[in-house]
Amino acid sequence: MSELTINGKIKSFTKVESGTSKAGKEWKKQSFIVANDGGYNDQEQIFCFEVFGAEKVDNLTKYQKVGDEVTVQFNIVTNEYNNPTKGLQYFTSLSAWRIEKLATAPVQEYAPVTSAELEEELEDNLPF
Repeated sequence: MSELTINGKIKSFTKVESGTSKAGKEWKKQSFIVANDGGYNDQEQIFCFEVFGAEKVDNLTKYQKVGDEVTVQFNIVTNEYNNPTKGLQYFTSLSAWRIEKLATAPVQEYAPVTSAELEEELEDNLPF
């Protein structure tokens, strides 16, 4: 499968969900919403990603905040559930495996240089 990547801004986090698996192991997961302007006619589109596992959940809100510009690398995962009353059901999720803040370089402002200052600097730098 090819690598799937989305850039956007974190809009919100959901509550942490936890439970116990059939095998008796504790689990945790948390979802977060990322939005960008990549939709039809540059309209906002949103994506709901999830992270699974105690360490990933803890790191999510430790290093990411609402409003952060991020790049999310993810997989699309579909699980099958045999519901006794409704039959087979399928649940699809966007499972984030890497979240990076986008680097925003500060804008550096320069004072305008006069031609006299430029000529003086050029004369000082000449080797002869």
